[in-house]
Amino acid sequence: MVNAVSAYTACEAARGDLVTSYANLVKRIAHHLKARLPDSVQLDDLIQAGMIGLLEAHENYDGARGANFETFASIRIRGAMIDEVRRGDWTPRSVHRNGRKLDEALRAAQSRLGRPPQDREIAEELGVSMEDYFAMLNDAVGHKLVSFEETVEREDGEPGGTELGALFESAEFRDRLAEAIGALPERERLILSLYYDQELNLKEVGAVIGVGESRVSQLMSQATARLRAQLEDWVDGG
Repeated sequence: MVNAVSAYTACEAARGDLVTSYANLVKRIAHHLKARLPDSVQLDDLIQAGMIGLLEAHENYDGARGANFETFASIRIRGAMIDEVRRGDWTPRSVHRNGRKLDEALRAAQSRLGRPPQDREIAEELGVSMEDYFAMLNDAVGHKLVSFEETVEREDGEPGGTELGALFESAEFRDRLAEAIGALPERERLILSLYYDQELNLKEVGAVIGVGESRVSQLMSQATARLRAQLEDWVDGG
């Protein structure tokens, strides 16, 4: 009995040390995501979900796989936050429908042209004006989280059956994602790199490439749609 109590106490102490050591990482990821979410999503809720993801990362980490713990934990933390947001399901169905239309038009245009289509060509595929096309993109930006994790969203707008953090642990998925990112137009690759790798905010990304924040959001939405099109088999398997 004494040994069991000692083991429990040691375990709780280790968890406390873990939270203390990586609290800033969780907060940094939460602030980064919050900038892309509507006001209805609370920062504290993201941080709480991220802390749970951190503890899950600690329980499942295997150093033999090659990734260092902070990299592994970051994936788990971000995935836990996204899963929490999706469980809230604050996105209207009309936005999901427009998102599907955008995805379908992009896939059709890319198949027809044999290359990533430009804004104008996607708008033509949709049969709408450029003004209406940008409005659709802005609608998606205002109501949907635009991120790599969104590539595993099912066609009905609900999250797939696989938890996002666990999916990103798959070496095959990461390889496919890297290949899909490599096929993006150069400016969209740069935007994603600045936002995710360099952790710049939208204003800072816009300053680097010489456009406004709204245009950065549009391009990120477009890049995400391209990624979903390239990873369609993973979407269907979710």
